[in-house]
Amino acid sequence: MDIKELMSDCVNLRSLSTQIKYLTDSADIGVEDCLFIMIDIQEKFRGIIHELETVVKNSDILNKASEILKIPLIVTEHVPEKLGKTLTELYVPENVFRFEKTRFSVFDEKISEFVESMSKPVLVIYGIEAHICILQSCLDAIKRGYHVLLVADAISSRKEYNKDVGIKMLSQKGVEIVTTEMLLFRLIKDAKYESFKDIAKLIK
Repeated sequence: MDIKELMSDCVNLRSLSTQIKYLTDSADIGVEDCLFIMIDIQEKFRGIIHELETVVKNSDILNKASEILKIPLIVTEHVPEKLGKTLTELYVPENVFRFEKTRFSVFDEKISEFVESMSKPVLVIYGIEAHICILQSCLDAIKRGYHVLLVADAISSRKEYNKDVGIKMLSQKGVEIVTTEMLLFRLIKDAKYESFKDIAKLIK
């Protein structure tokens, strides 16, 4: 067995063990397990993405929640010289980690190394487009052994059917499909959680 085969086997084993842990562990997923990744919500997509206003609203909530809960947040921009910068109406915390990319998946060499360095087993992914950059990022994340939570009401595509097919495919590959509200209450778990009121205010 050569080194590439060995590495592939190790990644596959890590992926399997991660999936088993978060699908069976009664403790479930906590704030400390997560890394948020917002993908490519950029100016050139304005006016052409299905229900973009919903994506922006829920992505805004997730970004604010990441700050409140002290969850690291990555924001990517795909070829920004052509597609523009992140939409200005979106709240983006000051301590966000920003990356530009040309690869459809976020897992180019630089971002892959950074994600690995964060040592977070669960990736929360949202943004656009669902059937291209989101889909390829989720599939790459699974290959690398991460458990993926895809926030269905914070993603979209130009065509609604592309979003729907993308979600269906990813759910069959082991990605957990969640909504913004479902995710946030799942993370804090208890009305006694110290930031409960702040999180509750975001979704009212």
